[in-house]
Amino acid sequence: MTGRAARYLYLARHGEATPDESELTDNGRRQAVLLGERLRRSPLSLVLHGPLARAEQTARLVHEQLDGVPVRSSELAGDYVPHLPQRAELPVESADAMLARLSQFPAEERERGPALAEAALARFATPVDGDEPRHELVVTHNFLIGWLVRAALDAPPWRWMGLNHANAALTVIRYAPDRPASVLFYNDTGHLPARLRWTGFPPELHI
Repeated sequence: MTGRAARYLYLARHGEATPDESELTDNGRRQAVLLGERLRRSPLSLVLHGPLARAEQTARLVHEQLDGVPVRSSELAGDYVPHLPQRAELPVESADAMLARLSQFPAEERERGPALAEAALARFATPVDGDEPRHELVVTHNFLIGWLVRAALDAPPWRWMGLNHANAALTVIRYAPDRPASVLFYNDTGHLPARLRWTGFPPELHI
């Protein structure tokens, strides 16, 4: 009889991208290589990445540092707005600013996002079939990482907003049978030198 085992979901934001987001910068490529070197001893069984160039290029550079781990593209790891809150869901003092920010994103990202986000939870945020734990890396974007972390913590759906993830930083969530999800660490940049640790964050959040 097949049992259930823990999934260790490794989440990484893509490396720093050029202003037009068509490729990685030199810093972004270095970030990706260093992330791959950090993961070299991890028991990864699969690398998934979003379809956009900055995620694909990051995953390829990470993959080059690994040994025989398959790599695949997944629409679920793409860049999209995972949840569109109603005003009543949001804190009164910040609702206007949050809704105004969401309105700036392309209509396609806002309209397709919620269905993709629910599918991402079903695909990534569960234990696995079988008797052996599984370790998977998803190279993705800031919003999806925030969505999965807020879900692991049972935070309200709108709370994906306000969670910022640095380029090529690492988050790991453990999904084990019969217990709540565990965020083992979040936004870890220990593999990056100081000059590469804050890219992707708004300047006012640098500390």
